[in-house]
Amino acid sequence: NDKVVNCLYQNRNSPFRLVCFPWAGGGSNYFAKWGQDIPNSMEGHAIRLAGSESRLEDPFPSDIYQMVDEIACALLPVLQGENFAFFGHSMGSYVTFMTVLHVKEKYKLEPVHLCVSGISAPHVSNFIFLREGGGKEGNGGEKSNLSEEQITCLLKDLVGIPADFVDDKAFLQQFPKLVTDSRIVSNYIFDTPSEAVLSYIPADLEAWEDVTSGSFDIRVLPGCHFYLLEPSNEIFIKNYITKSLEVSMLHCSWIFSL
Repeated sequence: NDKVVNCLYQNRNSPFRLVCFPWAGGGSNYFAKWGQDIPNSMEGHAIRLAGSESRLEDPFPSDIYQMVDEIACALLPVLQGENFAFFGHSMGSYVTFMTVLHVKEKYKLEPVHLCVSGISAPHVSNFIFLREGGGKEGNGGEKSNLSEEQITCLLKDLVGIPADFVDDKAFLQQFPKLVTDSRIVSNYIFDTPSEAVLSYIPADLEAWEDVTSGSFDIRVLPGCHFYLLEPSNEIFIKNYITKSLEVSMLHCSWIFSL
């Protein structure tokens, strides 16, 4: 569990668990450090993917389904019997969303809030391109085999890396994990909507509303693709998630008191 889930600041008595998912090629420590300054109402966790940090030598999963199954198994002890929320940025938004569907189907657990950031909805834009490029067709399909040109498009659009860097082959050779993470996510096929309350922090805004039967909210913040690294934006995100969870807790208490 500790291999996959990074919790630097334990707060076991808190009523909520916040689980954050990194962008392609990203590690867990940035989000794990959020646990230091989020309110006592939350305990912060971050997902550590194969190929990063202490998992540098771990083999990469063959596709996103294997990745999500590993994450869900590791998260089960963290989530069972708890109220929890997920946050993902860029590629991490898709992994987050897939994990929501997986834990719902396999463990009958679902977050009270799902916050996705910096990427378009899974059934539009990039994923239409990816399916045309050879994505999975149901459980029996083959993994996509993206060309170098498709990978560079993926890194520009899905991961948000500036074109000047992506077009530099020497740059790509230095980042095999980032490319591998992107290939893994390209096998995703959108399926079942979630009932979680969903917040989106921009790209293709309204389309995310299609993937939840719960309420939907949009917040637009200033900056480039990695806007969340700006301290003022980071503070806003933490405060926004905190307030959203507090509102959901009050709602649950009101329901219980009837």
